[in-house]
Amino acid sequence: MSLTTALSIAQSALFNTSRQTSVVSRNISEASNPDYARRNAILSSTGAGARVAEVRRATNEILFRQNLSAISSWQAQSGLSRGLDTLQLQINGVDNATSPAASLGQLIQALETYAATPSNKTLAENAVNAARSTVRTLNSGTAAVQSFRADADREIAQSVEELNRLLADFESVNRQIVTGTRMGRDVNDALDQREALLKKIAEYVPVSTIRRGDNDMVVMTHDGATLFETVARPITFAQTETYTASTSGNQVYVDGVPLSAGSGGNTTATGRLAAQLQLRDTVAVQMQQQLDEAARGLITAFAETDPNGVLADAAGLFTWSAGPSLPASGTLIDGLAGTITVNAAMDSTQGGDPELLRDGGANGAAYVHNGTGGASFSDLLLAYTAKLDEPMAFDPAASLGASMSLGAFTSGSISWLESLRREASTGAEAKEAFITRTEAALSNETGVNIDEEMALLLDLEHSYQASARLMSVIDEMLGTLISIAR
Repeated sequence: MSLTTALSIAQSALFNTSRQTSVVSRNISEASNPDYARRNAILSSTGAGARVAEVRRATNEILFRQNLSAISSWQAQSGLSRGLDTLQLQINGVDNATSPAASLGQLIQALETYAATPSNKTLAENAVNAARSTVRTLNSGTAAVQSFRADADREIAQSVEELNRLLADFESVNRQIVTGTRMGRDVNDALDQREALLKKIAEYVPVSTIRRGDNDMVVMTHDGATLFETVARPITFAQTETYTASTSGNQVYVDGVPLSAGSGGNTTATGRLAAQLQLRDTVAVQMQQQLDEAARGLITAFAETDPNGVLADAAGLFTWSAGPSLPASGTLIDGLAGTITVNAAMDSTQGGDPELLRDGGANGAAYVHNGTGGASFSDLLLAYTAKLDEPMAFDPAASLGASMSLGAFTSGSISWLESLRREASTGAEAKEAFITRTEAALSNETGVNIDEEMALLLDLEHSYQASARLMSVIDEMLGTLISIAR
């Protein structure tokens, strides 16, 4: 080997070591960045030693796709769980203290107390006050549900706006990658940015990808709707500012294709948007239906009857916007819980007589039960409490059954929501564990291990020292040759 060749090899080794040291140093500096993929300087043999052919990113497509799927599932499940917790507090309160079931229990207790001493007008007033409290619970429950839906709608609008922004950023980065690849530039940093954007996009919608030539990428949802192909596709949504029980929320469209909402406590939703749609259009709607059916049950249970017990088509203690006629049996009426009121004829705050609850006749003399005005008359009060324990028809759409007592129905509403919350919480724990495992597995494959990088840096230092020593020996030999030539 000639001295010139040896010198060339030593120079190449020093240059390679410098490049490799730079790559390792960058790896160490980015060790805490979860969106950074480890770099490796790949050497290629040449006639005069070796050279750094490329700086390659560590990748694992299978693990990355699993991580994207885990991100979508976790975001949906955790969003659903948080939403259910919020709804439970807004409707039923802490320990279900403000639930319809609790207020109904207080009404029953007030009726039983009044029935024991029907001559006590104060107890009559207390019973009507308990009825007003029950009405407030249903009215405020309806307002809370519709406010919850409006909040969910605003969150959907914000999510759509953010998703469109992310897709626009993705388009810009993807363009840099394609252009850089075609021109032979290092695009590793841009590839890191693109994968980081994919993770953020996966928080909102489920993502699947297709790689094409020049590192180009196509992004779709799991349903096949295109999110990005050369250009970002539009995600559209028309926000509804105010909700009533009869309002239907607008759909989210991905490139013109409607996005499906999730279902179940351990939700089928993937991505935050599908969970938000589920909360707005399924969970909250069913909660409203249960409130409406509870209101209908109250109106029916306290409806006026003639002295022989024959049901009249007239409301008694409770009435509604279409009163005094009764709501249809076993059929949902949207927003009924928001319009139920205490009959003004029995409400002292409206000039009514609370003792009509004991005597009957709130809507006419034909329905008076206590015709003699007896102070100890309690038959009608006892009939009301018995009626509340009797099975009545409920619309199966409320998801609690078709026939049961009103008390069982309101208690079932609490159980329904608690069961959904428990299932959502359990699902969130499982999906959180899954995303943790996939992130750890992906990090092991593509992340930076400080110990390994420091060991490699030490090896490079030794290599640098060897190359420097070789340069020194060559320098001495060249000096000797020059002195001989003189």
